[in-house]
Amino acid sequence: MFQSDERTILMSRPGDMQRKIGYFLAHEQFSPTSLVESAVAAERAGFDSVWASDHFHPWQENQGHAGNAWLTLAAIGQRTSKVMLGTAVTCPIYRNRPALVAQAFATLGVLYPNRVFLGVGTGEAVNEMPAGGGWGPYRERIARLREAVTLIRRLWDEDRVSHQGEAYSVVNAKIYDKPKTRVPIYIAASGPRSASLAGEIGDGWMTGSGTLLERADVVEAFRRGASARGAAARGDKPEVLVEQYVFVGDEDEAYEAAPLWQFGPVEHLVRDMDDPREIQATAEAASNLGDVVRSWLVSRDHNDHVNQLRRLFEAGATHVAIHSAQADQGRLIEFYGREVLPAVRAQ
Repeated sequence: MFQSDERTILMSRPGDMQRKIGYFLAHEQFSPTSLVESAVAAERAGFDSVWASDHFHPWQENQGHAGNAWLTLAAIGQRTSKVMLGTAVTCPIYRNRPALVAQAFATLGVLYPNRVFLGVGTGEAVNEMPAGGGWGPYRERIARLREAVTLIRRLWDEDRVSHQGEAYSVVNAKIYDKPKTRVPIYIAASGPRSASLAGEIGDGWMTGSGTLLERADVVEAFRRGASARGAAARGDKPEVLVEQYVFVGDEDEAYEAAPLWQFGPVEHLVRDMDDPREIQATAEAASNLGDVVRSWLVSRDHNDHVNQLRRLFEAGATHVAIHSAQADQGRLIEFYGREVLPAVRAQ
């Protein structure tokens, strides 16, 4: 997929960066209490990180949950000792203003030094509009995201900040409690423009496994963005963080779980919808459960899971989070801890 000279931007030189494997906390599908327990189990099983979806509403009504991700992460930090904590992803441009995000993640960074990351993106209407944050076209959202990331970093790096921008203004703003090491900001992207921004101003790029493996144009946009800021010349090593959907079981079991994530194959059709009931109805009409299951890695064989992780790392990923829709998350965590993580690390 890539020539050797192109991959210098996508991943660090061999041995420079440890490849990480994370566990995805789906706030849409599970209660905050169960997510905390799953995170504790994931650390015990050997996962390197937990990634928390950050929603005000679930994607679909039948998912049934939408706890506050920042509070869940704070609780997880109290129950764990080394696992990395972060969002995938927070939208810092409408309901969550940049100064509030800067304060919240600085506090998490103080509480859990060198363990916190902030994933950001341009958001979905289902989270922004019902909470009173508003919504806009993509060109507005990407411009706001650029300004928001810049402002968040200024609030972390400077003593007092006054800023009058196109979207945000702050006057003599100060974050009084800051971590000694700045929290990394990863930018989510599945299209070329956002991927270019991730390369240009992000500490890394968050995306799905299908984008990394199948969308050479998006990967190239990220590489160009990183090149434009001189990342390679400065020795920067922007991370590539990838979400991989899996199901530990057989196809019949996967079909039983698929209705909760039926929007996935038609996400582009529902991003501007603000009601989980409408999204669910649209997804049920426009996609089928087979489309959902085929987008997942469904297998009981640990070799299939090991080989997919290897494939992603070879394609340039530095950090992969495992996301499963199965109701029994303990089964997934135990399987990966016993069969998959040791095998990947041995290789």
